[in-house]
Amino acid sequence: MASGTETGAALGYEEARDELIEVVRRLEAGGTTLEESLALWERGEELAKVCRHWLEGARARLDASLAAEREAEESED
Repeated sequence: MASGTETGAALGYEEARDELIEVVRRLEAGGTTLEESLALWERGEELAKVCRHWLEGARARLDASLAAEREAEESED
């Protein structure tokens, strides 16, 4: 698992998603102390934000592309 100090900007979507899956797996497996569980939860929240940021960026790019395509079609008419 990557260190908690690694910033979201340094993580790609797939890296953050894979690490988040591992965090969830560890939390679900149990056997960690309360302190470890809290640290995992906090890391999971951070990773979820990174994933959400990437997905929102992808959505914005798709929306912009679709809007540009519609504008191009309308200008041809």
